[in-house]
Amino acid sequence: MNLPTSNVAASKQTAPQAIAQVQPLTETAQRRRILRRLRARPSVRGSLIILFTLIGLILVAPFFAPQDPYDLMMLSIMDGRLPPGSEHMDGWTYWLGTDAQGRDMLSAILYGLRISLLVGLSAVLLSTLIGALAGLLAAYKGGWVDTLLMRLVDFILGFPTILVALVLLAVLGRGVDKVIIALVMVQWAHYARIMRGRALQERRKEYIEAAQNLGFPTWRIMIKHLLPNCMGPILVFATIQIATAIVLEATLSFLGVGVPITEPSLGLLISSGFEYLLSGDYWISIFPGVALLLLILSINIVGDRLRISLDPRH
Repeated sequence: MNLPTSNVAASKQTAPQAIAQVQPLTETAQRRRILRRLRARPSVRGSLIILFTLIGLILVAPFFAPQDPYDLMMLSIMDGRLPPGSEHMDGWTYWLGTDAQGRDMLSAILYGLRISLLVGLSAVLLSTLIGALAGLLAAYKGGWVDTLLMRLVDFILGFPTILVALVLLAVLGRGVDKVIIALVMVQWAHYARIMRGRALQERRKEYIEAAQNLGFPTWRIMIKHLLPNCMGPILVFATIQIATAIVLEATLSFLGVGVPITEPSLGLLISSGFEYLLSGDYWISIFPGVALLLLILSINIVGDRLRISLDPRH
């Protein structure tokens, strides 16, 4: 029985479409799909605009900021607590006012954002590296190695993060590098647990067994085969943890145990203006708080949307 010509033509037209639907997406197509999903939400677009704007201002801070807040010779107590829009004797304008030390708030906020991003990115990068390797080693080796590493992870996660960071900084002292070390020591355990769970799933798959049967060394199987297939959840978690690290640094600086008082951290700026908050000098705490809020909120929105875009269930 012969099929009608129109049906044959329709089947020829729909066959490539059916084949395309069952073919797996290439890596480039997957990246494009993820980018389309990220750009689909107006909240994500707005967050990316805010984030890139803040990063751009941070990069040009030495050229754009009217004052170097690190240079104590440029500070004058006579300029302390000036309201927004006040003019300096040299001609420039304090658009966001000054703090109690006479420091220009706009300059201090720009440099404070640099410290916040430096601490957040450095802490997350080192925590990801240490935690991913520890979790990968625990999942692949198993036995007493897995037991030892996971009990250490349970011990670290059993204490409040802020409490452990306070104790570490009390021992190490104040400074940006000390804050990064403290944050790495309290955050790497989260990455180790996530990596171990993901690596245990991947370790049972055929390509790992094939690599073992081919006689590949352990380090090659772990680093070149197992690790790349486990990095998806780690990267999403690391994106969100950048905001967490920034909040922890601001909290520690607000409590007076983070960066030194000579460095304009956002937490220190908020703390220095807290006592003047009810006396009318609102700008000393409010403006750094708004900058910190915008930075954290934009990172959280992008990270949450990235998690949804990479989740097959969504």
